[in-house]
Amino acid sequence: MMSEVLILVLSFVILLAIGVPVAWSIGISCLLTILASIDSLAAFTTVSQRMATGLDSFSLLAIPLFILAGQIMNQGGIANRLIDFAKALMGGLPGGLIYVNVIAAMLFGAISGSAVAATSAIGGILGPRMKEEGYSNEFGAAVNITASTTGLVIPPSNVLIVYSLASGGVSIASLFLAGYLPGILMGLALMLVAAVWIKKKKYPAGERSSFKYITKTFLDALPSLLLLVVVIGGIVTGIFTATEASGIAVLYTLILSFINKELKISSLHQVFLGSVGTTAIVMLLIATSMSMSWVMSYENIPQAVSAALLGISDNIFVILLIINLLLLFVGTFMDMTPAVLIFTPIFLPVVEALGVDPVHFGIMMVMNLCVGLCTPPVGSVLFIGVSVANSTIEKVIKPLLPLYVAMFIVLLLVTFIPQISLWLPELFE
Repeated sequence: MMSEVLILVLSFVILLAIGVPVAWSIGISCLLTILASIDSLAAFTTVSQRMATGLDSFSLLAIPLFILAGQIMNQGGIANRLIDFAKALMGGLPGGLIYVNVIAAMLFGAISGSAVAATSAIGGILGPRMKEEGYSNEFGAAVNITASTTGLVIPPSNVLIVYSLASGGVSIASLFLAGYLPGILMGLALMLVAAVWIKKKKYPAGERSSFKYITKTFLDALPSLLLLVVVIGGIVTGIFTATEASGIAVLYTLILSFINKELKISSLHQVFLGSVGTTAIVMLLIATSMSMSWVMSYENIPQAVSAALLGISDNIFVILLIINLLLLFVGTFMDMTPAVLIFTPIFLPVVEALGVDPVHFGIMMVMNLCVGLCTPPVGSVLFIGVSVANSTIEKVIKPLLPLYVAMFIVLLLVTFIPQISLWLPELFE
């Protein structure tokens, strides 16, 4: 087994190092590993079959539909309405646009389920406005980058659906409910860091909005916010499944965009093309990651890792801390979707043996990997945020550091206080 593990790890690392895309790196390393155990025809057939069967899941159908809903939102003016509402609430505070950035990114990320969409939409709209009012471009970009990841924890979240698949069927409704408090806590922690920075820079207070204007912006944003109620409410009450909810989300956002006159029929082809491109990338990652999960299972790697971790300690706090550190390292060079699919079957049996709830572990894992989206060298949200802000990674890294610390502290709180994740799911049982 040791030789196969070396082949898997070394080939994957080398392929990544020479610039091969993550999905291809995973698939090729799987093939090389299995070739060491069986003949070539069987190896090629097995890897192909595992990739195909890995995508044969009704739950996975929710992902392309939520991606499509996110694309429609991005084109349909929903981000503008959420920003106006957030600005009406927080714009009168000193440095108010920073708080607006966090709240708008949380709302849009939650509704769209995409950190990349939130980063590009909110950063693209607020970035120029913040420059005009004298805000630091780099700190604004850093806040936008980190705040956008909260939408991967606050439902609906494609990554939580992926975790449900990788974990063997943990309730999607429970995972969605479990994400609310940790996601909001993450947003509040980022706002706290922003408050310290704003006080240090002595930004003046903005113009306070009237109650009438706050009410108007709330009513404008209400149809978009109701999407969360419809989707999550329907899933939690059992009216429809997560997959059916994703279809309803597409229909809802499509109708809303046409009512708002922000989306034209002539531009629908761009929306569909964009969602197809994103879906293709995500599904290829899922297919190759499912293949790698099978290869690791075939080589008994999860059992070996479990025995090694439990050999270090049987203290649940020590094990969770080790897993967090390992995932933080993994997140720096691997995208979130394959990381969830590959490492859930490895770590979940270990923590379940120590009494950790799989719903709690799923939220912990996703929050952990959110940090990786904001860190070089592979962080997709980092690169999008820097690009939107017309800045460089070198300039943005320094203001990102205190925000990383805030994210890590919240991660530790969620890790070691399970009720932050489990209170809402238990309340709705």
